[in-house]
Order: sequence, then C-alpha cells, then structure tokens
Amino acid sequence: MSHPPRDRTTLDASLVDLASPTEERNPASTELDALDARGMVDVILGEDATVAGAVQARAGEIAALVEVCVQAISAGGTVHYLGAGTSGRLAVLDAVELAPTFDADASMVTAHLAGGHGAFLTAVEGAEDSTAAGAELVREQCRPGDVVIGLAASGRTPFVGGALEAARAAGMPTALISANPQAELAPLADHPILLAVGPEVVTGSTRMKAGTAQKLTLNALSTAMMVRLGTTFGNLMIDVRPTNAKLVARTVRMLVQASGQSPQRAAAVLEAAGGEVRVALVALLAGAEVEAAAAVLEQFPRDARRVGDPAGIRSAVAALDARS
Repeated sequence: MSHPPRDRTTLDASLVDLASPTEERNPASTELDALDARGMVDVILGEDATVAGAVQARAGEIAALVEVCVQAISAGGTVHYLGAGTSGRLAVLDAVELAPTFDADASMVTAHLAGGHGAFLTAVEGAEDSTAAGAELVREQCRPGDVVIGLAASGRTPFVGGALEAARAAGMPTALISANPQAELAPLADHPILLAVGPEVVTGSTRMKAGTAQKLTLNALSTAMMVRLGTTFGNLMIDVRPTNAKLVARTVRMLVQASGQSPQRAAAVLEAAGGEVRVALVALLAGAEVEAAAAVLEQFPRDARRVGDPAGIRSAVAALDARS
C-alpha cells in the first residue's frame, strides 16, 4: 500500500522532481506577461473553458461517491471534507452553503481546513505538511459510518494523506478529489476522482483551473447528494431557509412555479402553514386544507430509498388525491 508523505519542515529534494500537472508550464501562457489585458484574459478564459469537460469525464466516479454519501447521511453519519489552502477553502465554502440552500447542518456535511478556521483568511505556514495533524483530526472528529473526502490539487498534500490513512484504518469510506491524474494519495481513496485539467496559466497557481475543477466537482457532488436526500421538489429548493426578504420572496415564487397558483394564493397558504414550505406545497398541489396536507406528509418523510420521489411530495399529493 502506498503511504502518504512524512511531515516536512525542510526542503525535500524528492518534491522537486515529482511530476505533477499543476507544476508544469502551460505552453499557452509562456508569454503571458507580454500580452495586453485582453490577451491575458483570453488566454485565462480559454484555459478555463476546458475545465468542465475534465470534470464531466469523471461523472461516473462522482455519482458513485454521491450514493456512498447519501447512504452514510441516511444512516446518521457525516460527510467530512478535508483540505489545505485553496482546496480546503473551497471545501469550507461548499459545506457552509448547504445550510441556507438545503437546510443541511454540520451533522450531515462538514469541512476541515488545515490550520483551523483562521486559515480561511490567513495562510498558516506548514499546516498542510503535517500528516499527523490530518490523522489526529480524523481520530478526534470522525466516527464509524462517516465518509472522509480529501481535497488536494497536487494529490500529495501530507495533511490530507494523514487523514485518508487514518480514515481507512478505521474502516471509513474515503475519497480524493485531485487535479493530478497520477495523484500520490490515490491508493488511500476508495473513490479517487482525478481531474485531468492540465497545467495552470500561472504555473503552480492551483486556485485557477484546479480550484475551478474542484469547485465544479463539489457542486455536483453535494447538490446531487442533497437532492437524493429529498431536499428539493424537481429543481425547486423546498428546504431553503427563508431568513431574509429575498428568500421569503423566492419561497413564494417557488410555490407559484410548482403549483401554478397566484402569488397571493401561495403566500396565503404559506402563512396558514406557518411557513412550512412542504406543507404549503402539498396543500396547493392537491387543493387540500393545510391540516390535511400536514397530516399526510407525516406518512411520507424524506427518504432517499423512495426512488423518483425522495422528498415525499408526489406521494403525499397522490394520497390526498386518492381520498377525494
């Protein structure tokens, strides 16, 4: 079995010779500084345009990981993202945005950044080089039934390697999202998602194409995961938290889009339902009273095993229709 790199506090000469697409020079941008602003932007965006295809090529692997994560969350487990630098910050961004969008919380998906929360705004020197820190984090914060997903653009970050090795030793499913098709840490992942995005426009600047590829991967992974868990009706966010005026208006608009009812009718039913979007939606779709909608929804809670209707909305409406 391949093992993650040891902690490094001094230059390791092997790193200089270690091949990685993220460290290679991009022939499309070798004269980048000689271009005018428009030329620079054209080169940057031209390279960015290739990223989506690289992620699409790994759709099967992403989908397989979705199912693993859905199974874990449904059983009470947690999906843990771990990363350093840009990769870790993207992990944090994805995890925290699931709360307002899908009413998810840290018991479902959470993120850990090498160096702690303070490293989100200020780089913590050497944090990514500690294999022991990654392993310790997993031993302290993860438990059987959880899923551990490491993000490492280079595919060799020691912090991520330590975490994956500790997770695998504890029997947890593991995954790696990397921009290196030959990622050193891939053998530690049950689900390696290796994105062939090629060299960066600015050599080694993995906040660019590698970062974009990781963000696209996380977008697909977490969104599909949440939809499979029953947090949407079609493509509508029925579990969105209406915490401000914009989201309240979006909630009413969503009910209108789903039911074809007027905004006034949708707003009135939502108010009668005490702001419970699911109840209001079933009442509008079935033409039923709020009380009846609430009662029948208790029979059809969110369930990822209910193929075609994980949210339970269609089943609840059908049950009410059958009674009328």
